[in-house]
Amino acid sequence: MWHALIWGGVSGSAVLLGALAALFFPIQKKIIGYIMAFGTGVLIGAASYELLGESVENGGFLATGAGFLAGALVFTLLDMAISKNGAKKRKRSHAQGSDQGSGLAIFIGTVMDAIPESIMIGASLLAGQGVSLLLVIAIFISNVPEGLSSTTGLLKSGYTKKKIFILWITVLIISAASAGAGYAFLGGASAAVMAAIAAFAGGGIIAMAGSTMMPEAFEEGGPVVGFMAALGLFVSLLLNEL
Repeated sequence: MWHALIWGGVSGSAVLLGALAALFFPIQKKIIGYIMAFGTGVLIGAASYELLGESVENGGFLATGAGFLAGALVFTLLDMAISKNGAKKRKRSHAQGSDQGSGLAIFIGTVMDAIPESIMIGASLLAGQGVSLLLVIAIFISNVPEGLSSTTGLLKSGYTKKKIFILWITVLIISAASAGAGYAFLGGASAAVMAAIAAFAGGGIIAMAGSTMMPEAFEEGGPVVGFMAALGLFVSLLLNEL
């Protein structure tokens, strides 16, 4: 249980690190775009190899397919809902509104991104072979640019540095708790249920990457981000083979 909490906190801490970098160091938007694209590639690889591939193998295609499509649909519907309240471009550093409601929507959107990822970190420990390092690394890399961009947006929404710090600490705690919950509540689940839940998280991650991460990456980094995303996927493949 403690291992799940720790690893969930590690992945969630990346948002806080990105936020601190945005608060105290000037970082070029192009660099943020490159990191975002690289993180997208790694995250897509982790979702494919760690979540979908193993789900099909252990729980069958039907449970995996249903979970995957459900995850993508649920994320999309929730994303549409919070987008109407100011978080449509929550990962874009220069496109936020100037009101507190927009800032709250950014925070809710970030939590929505973090929960399914962290749950699967905790669930990966149930196999008894240790945490999925590929999944942790992928989530960590993708969370750093999210902290960078979202923090800049929160500053433009009128949030103080203290409030922003408290928000990201909260995300870290939620990430750790979600990983712990994944470990605690999925221990007795059947192979089909585990497959559906893992695929559900995978669907949400893929939908999130396509709707929020890659648009931000291309807008900030230009055509080069295509190569950076491919490089991230290659690194994901390499990590999966180690």
